[in-house]
Amino acid sequence: MTEIQRYLSEEVAEDLADGIITRREAVRRLGLLGVTGAAATGLLATFATGTAAAAGSESPADQDSKRAASETSWAPVARESITFAGPRVPLMAAWAAAAKPRGGVLVIHENRGLTEHIRTVAGRLAASGYSALALDLLSEEGGTGAFPGEAEVAAALAQIPPERFVADMKASVTELKRRLRGKKLAAIGFCFGGAMVWRLLAAGEPRLAAAAPFYGPFPEGGNLEGSRAAVLGVYGGLDSRVNATLPAAKAALEAA
Repeated sequence: MTEIQRYLSEEVAEDLADGIITRREAVRRLGLLGVTGAAATGLLATFATGTAAAAGSESPADQDSKRAASETSWAPVARESITFAGPRVPLMAAWAAAAKPRGGVLVIHENRGLTEHIRTVAGRLAASGYSALALDLLSEEGGTGAFPGEAEVAAALAQIPPERFVADMKASVTELKRRLRGKKLAAIGFCFGGAMVWRLLAAGEPRLAAAAPFYGPFPEGGNLEGSRAAVLGVYGGLDSRVNATLPAAKAALEAA
């Protein structure tokens, strides 16, 4: 099991423990990730403390809609769907252009793919003066919209080698530079996307002036010596699983 597959599997177990999904749904999602039988049972048992009933909980679509509608008091800039050149196939993204851009931001989505919420994040950044490009890391598979649900999205992401993610993100930085000549660039990612931002930095991407990985685990053996970005890492105080990678992240930042 790769780092990414392990992380996504643990996310499923945490969703069950937090009462977001039922045990039946957790087993189904783990099966899509290739975790079955005793391995699935053991993983779910590890995270079982604090399990709550998921009956009556809002659907992910309802949660996504509420977040998109309530998280800002100003109107996000309209987003448009775009494609641009990638390493293997044209890449898909949501683009939000600031009226007078002070810089540009690459937005990396969670393990649910390029959802309406993430598109809205790009629009909010543009409303703040930073044009934003929200990349769909499933572009080669036809985009997030090609999958019936978030479980299938996560399963597809788990099958993609990290090197492809990095190559697609670097191509997105190139597209940002083309659209925003002379402007400073940054990257921001959430959860799975935070982990991807760390990987982009560890790959030695030199064109970012800043980066903000939100609660993404730092990659094993990650080295940031090739990065020039100022980094703000944001973590949940009680998230012991992801926070276990904090010492490695701090050490890499101090060594860079």
